[in-house]
Amino acid sequence: MSGSAFLIGGGWDAPEVYEPFLRQAAARGGDVPRIGCVIVDEGDGAEQFERYAGVLRKAGPCSPVPSFVPLGGRFEPEGALDGVDGLLVCGGLTPAYQEAFAECLDRLPQLLSDRGLPYAGFSAGAAVAARRAVVGGWLADGVPVCPEDTAEDLEEIEVRSGLGLVPFAVEVHAAQWGTLGRLVAVVGRGEAPYGVAVDENTVVEVDGEGCRVAGLGRVHVVRAAGEGGVAVRAYGTGEVFGLS
Repeated sequence: MSGSAFLIGGGWDAPEVYEPFLRQAAARGGDVPRIGCVIVDEGDGAEQFERYAGVLRKAGPCSPVPSFVPLGGRFEPEGALDGVDGLLVCGGLTPAYQEAFAECLDRLPQLLSDRGLPYAGFSAGAAVAARRAVVGGWLADGVPVCPEDTAEDLEEIEVRSGLGLVPFAVEVHAAQWGTLGRLVAVVGRGEAPYGVAVDENTVVEVDGEGCRVAGLGRVHVVRAAGEGGVAVRAYGTGEVFGLS
């Protein structure tokens, strides 16, 4: 990508996690960048948009623009990206977001790159940014690995094709929902090369040089360690880790 990807682990208590994304959008679009906000509409899309618009405006001057995708519908990136300076993919049911992007998994990253647009993903939007996207589930071969109420309406863990904006799998709400165990299972089974679990109110900024952590929580990086094992390392605000 020409711009960065910003992966936000959920949460509403730290508007500052949007600041680096808005700065990059402003560098492209001026003092008040237009931010496209993609929301899979489960019936409360307008209310959800106002919530995101409010937190974005707290983070800095910007003009949020809604882009609603009906539940079961498909996102059409060409029109949605016209006239915006950055793209925020919002949260909700993660499998529904993956399905919404399923027909533009190659086109959207190319359009973002061609137009130099930064991408921010909040919760589900962060998960689908991965090449191999963890979309839900709470069982690994029938064994519980995370709380059932974090399963996103799935039973067994599902890993699907994502946008490929980052090379690692992404988990969100890590400390708050206890999803780190699901990511450990995914990496341990070889379903993703490695993974990053992001707490709420925390952002990982990813560019060509590496990944930087900011916000109130922590990020756990899960890497394979041979024979189905994994190694986990935690990073706090201001710390960096490599892309490989």
